[in-house]
Parts: sequence; structure tokens; C-alpha cells
Amino acid sequence: EWNIHRMIEAVEEYPLNFGFLCKGNDSREEALLEQVKAGACGLKLHEDWGTTPATINSALNVADKTDTQVAIHTDTLNECGYVDDTIKAIAGRTIHTYHTEGAGGGHAPDIMKIAGEPNILPSSTNPTRPYTVNTLQEHLDMMMVCHHLNPSVPEDVSFAESRIRAETIAAEDVLHDIGAISMMSSDSQAMGRVGEV
Repeated sequence: EWNIHRMIEAVEEYPLNFGFLCKGNDSREEALLEQVKAGACGLKLHEDWGTTPATINSALNVADKTDTQVAIHTDTLNECGYVDDTIKAIAGRTIHTYHTEGAGGGHAPDIMKIAGEPNILPSSTNPTRPYTVNTLQEHLDMMMVCHHLNPSVPEDVSFAESRIRAETIAAEDVLHDIGAISMMSSDSQAMGRVGEV
């Protein structure tokens, strides 16, 4: 509660509306409900904290009870399940999927499949937009820095390279063109660039 109140106080002087998504990764609902009661406008599930089927279900249950939103960054390494397991855990409920392009994170290599679900609001982040001359070249350094990877460790480099797929980045452009993905965010605190949205 204290942290959420400080965040809300920090933006009171700005003539904009702010909403804060709070940590949604908890298989029990009590802590999630506490954050919403403290002023969070929704919950964010993130792979770094374990986006398991149980945490997905718990966050969506709280959202249904409190009429708030849930956003998800799915499991790139497929440690907690695959894209079909995530779709099953979502169970037809409404959710916003960050990184539907797959290069910034999310089930590799088939997260884009999720854009075909009627209850899912897919979005991209701007590191992959637009797909142009330097898009692929800049990704490796961006990935290494943002995920605290070491370029001297071959496994770190392999992991970073596995997330940079020209095919899915190019397909993302087409999905935006046809409206299958209709939102984009800056991801400015990670791989994105806030000035390009």
C-alpha cells in the first residue's frame, strides 16, 4: 500500500491521468487484491517472476472480482508451459499481451498465435517497429544490456540471438497492417525507446 500511494503522489502534479499496473505474479489472490485496493488500476504478469498457469489464473480471478485489467509478458523460455498452456490458463478471459511480436519476449517462437484469440488484446513494443534497415542489427546489443547478459558468455549470446527472429519481426508489420495487432507501447524501461511511440 505504501509504495503504491507514493507512486500516485509522485505524479499528482502532472496534468495527465496515470494508472499503475502492479505485480501480478502470485498464485494466491490476497496480495493481488491488496494492491488493487491500494490504488493499482490493474496487474502485470511478467516472465521474470514466473508467469505460470496458476499466477495467470489468480491475476485474472482478481481482475474479474475488481473490474481491473491484466497485462502479461509470457514465458520466452517456455519454462512454465507453451503458448497453448497460456491460452488454456487465460480461459477465454480478457487480457492484454505485451510483446506479441516475440522479439522482446514471450513464448518462442509462436507467441504471435495468441493474436488470433478473440479475448486477447495483443500489442507490440517499439524495438521491432518499424522493421527496417537497422532493426535486427541493433537488437543484440539492446537485448544484452536490458537483460543484464554478458557478451563474454556464449550461453548469454545464444539466448539473446534466439529471441531476435527476422521472420516474426517482419510478420509483425503485416499483423499491424491488417489490424490483428493494433497497439504499441514504448517499453521504455527495458528494450524500448520512449521517443519513438
